[in-house]
Amino acid sequence: MSPLSRLRVAIRHVTSFMRRLVYTLAKPMKRDHGHGGLVVHPYRGYGSRERVFLMGRVYRQVGLGRVIPRRGILRDLADVVRRITRRGQANATVEVRLGEDSATVTTDHDGYFHIQLPLSGNLPKEECWHHADLQVRARKETPVRTTTEVFIPVPETDLLVISDIDDTVMYTGVAHKLGMLYRLFVEKPHRRTAFPGVASLYQALHRGADEQGQRPILYVSRGPWAIYEVLETFFQLNRIPVGPILFLREWGLSLRHPWPRRAEDHKQAVITRMLALFEGIPCILVGDSGQHDPEVYKRIVEEHPGRIEEIYIRRVDDKPDRERAIEALRDQIRHTRCELILAADSLLMAEHAHARGYISIHGLEAVRRDVMEPDRDTP
Repeated sequence: MSPLSRLRVAIRHVTSFMRRLVYTLAKPMKRDHGHGGLVVHPYRGYGSRERVFLMGRVYRQVGLGRVIPRRGILRDLADVVRRITRRGQANATVEVRLGEDSATVTTDHDGYFHIQLPLSGNLPKEECWHHADLQVRARKETPVRTTTEVFIPVPETDLLVISDIDDTVMYTGVAHKLGMLYRLFVEKPHRRTAFPGVASLYQALHRGADEQGQRPILYVSRGPWAIYEVLETFFQLNRIPVGPILFLREWGLSLRHPWPRRAEDHKQAVITRMLALFEGIPCILVGDSGQHDPEVYKRIVEEHPGRIEEIYIRRVDDKPDRERAIEALRDQIRHTRCELILAADSLLMAEHAHARGYISIHGLEAVRRDVMEPDRDTP
């Protein structure tokens, strides 16, 4: 290929990248149809049969003028500008109703709201996903209404899966946003951004050994809530079970606190909270060797005897010192029922999970196909 041809290909790639990036960044802004005003963005909720939790953010954003077309790159660019300039709406009233139960809260100074809703037990027990209705009021404006999904495990749920995202599900975590965005929007994301076999492994864990399960899978990331929609796109493109929620961090940066909360503290707090919420359900933890996952998970095992069934750690480097450190952690929990598995790929995790009865033979074969043929589409 001549230098000129390579330049043309590079320009096409960059153009494609920019168009897709702009479109995705603009997509959340399209909900108001260009009218502006008050907008509410709820995240997926989760909970038990006793109570559920919901979180979201209320924004105030400018409207679009008549000279901006309804579609096209100009509209997308205008929506990106609106996204950059939008501001959280403080002191808005948020009312949520799920079945016959309801609760009302107000947003904080950044527009976020957190709702804990006790349940009276009237929701269908055979269903996992439920729809909650939200109504938002601010000042004397017309109320804004929307809905969101809430995940509640069925009573016969036998296993809870909690997984890291960065370098566990996708190759590069949110610490390298530009590289992640390039792979997500240019390099055929369903083939190249996720580790081979990840989608089929998580599908198998979600369905269980009898292929009938709807186990909860919770994902934890060290990234801020601002990338929620990007990660949602990633999960959808890769056909990874979406889980009830992506547990991200509220960075809340300020002059007094210029750095976000440590990722390992965030992860341990989330896992501890989920083990308390889903009391009595055994748990599998999935992470990677590159950060602090093995150390955090080892502490979780010690603090919650009998709750953690397995720890699967994806090996993301070949550092002998790091591998010896993880082996030492494995020895420290050898006396418990939990086993720490350091695996080079998704297939080794799947083989162990099948041997322990967590996934079906069909799930194992699907992972094997995806790992052996990484360019094939995950079924």
